[in-house]
This record gives sequence, structure tokens and C-alpha cells, in this order.
Amino acid sequence: MFTQTTLATKFGTFMIRVYEDAQGKETIVLSTQQLDITVPVFVRIHSECMTGDTFGSLQCDCGQQLETFFEKMAQSENAVLIYLRQEGRGIGLFEKIKSYQLQKKGYDTFDANVLLGHGPDERTYEKAKMALEDLGITRIHLLTNNPSKIQEMTRLGIEIVERVPLVIPANTHNERYFISKRDKFHHLFSENISVPSRT
Repeated sequence: MFTQTTLATKFGTFMIRVYEDAQGKETIVLSTQQLDITVPVFVRIHSECMTGDTFGSLQCDCGQQLETFFEKMAQSENAVLIYLRQEGRGIGLFEKIKSYQLQKKGYDTFDANVLLGHGPDERTYEKAKMALEDLGITRIHLLTNNPSKIQEMTRLGIEIVERVPLVIPANTHNERYFISKRDKFHHLFSENISVPSRT
């Protein structure tokens, strides 16, 4: 079940569609007002990050990635944002803040999640597949640095014709976070990103 309308934003006016599942959980889809599904569509699958998306946290790159994609959407006539409600790599905001506490003690985001009894990344992408198929989209340009997301969407039957990097420069607050993303989650960063090389 979904409902939709237009949404005026500082980046432009988009279509917003909200899906609700049987448990009342919502998936949000923003798209350019006209979609041409006969060609690959530019897609960002973005997992909710309250601290980054809403509060502008500098401890991650999520909010900046989201804003950068909105800017790309405004320039494109064929783009979709799928916003998945799976905070903290799927562990929820409460557990994410507990993970932050451990990170303050020197653990990285990967190990902190494991110490709390979670998988390093518990996100799933079935709802992203559902939203794309509901829009009639099967071929996409996927804006991501995450190889696991590429593998999972491919496994779910979505054809990724191109991976488009979405790299945000590191800062002093999130440098260790970027190192963990690169070395443990194997994110695909450009060569010029300001993160120290492996030792």
C-alpha cells in the first residue's frame, strides 16, 4: 500500500511516495516528476541516519551523501531516492548511540556493533527492490560506494548497469569511520580520498 503527492524542497519539486507494510513500517521514495523507465534510472538507496541526515553529524558521511544526491536529482530528469528506515546499519538509533559510546573508547563501528551483539551490518534491501519494481524500474545507475549493496541488489534481480561513486571527503571527526568503511566493509573509495593508507 502506498500514497503519493508532489513535494517542494530546496532542491526542487519531486514526487514523494510512501509505502507502508503490514507492521506499519514505512519506505519512502522520492523521484523526479517524470521517469523514463525504458533507460537505466539513477538511483540512491539510502538508509536512514537520524544523526547525519537530520542533525548534521560530522561523525559519518550520510547527511552529506543524501544532500549531494538531492543536488544530482535536481539536475537530472530521471532519478530516484529510496529512503529505507533502517537506522544504524539496521540496529536502530538506541543501539547506534551505544555503538558511538564504544567508538569513543577506541573501537571502530564494525567492532562496536559486534560487541553489542549485532552483525556489523544488518541492513536488507528487499524493500528497495519492491519499490523499484513497483515503479517499473529494473535497470539502474546505482550511486553507492558499498559493494555489499551492489551484490544484494544484483541478487534480488535488479540490473546495475553502472556504479556511480558518491564519495564525501573525510574530516577530523570521521576519519576512523572512513578507515573502517574501507578496510572492514570494503567500501570503494576513490584514490584521492583523504584517508590514511593501510599499514
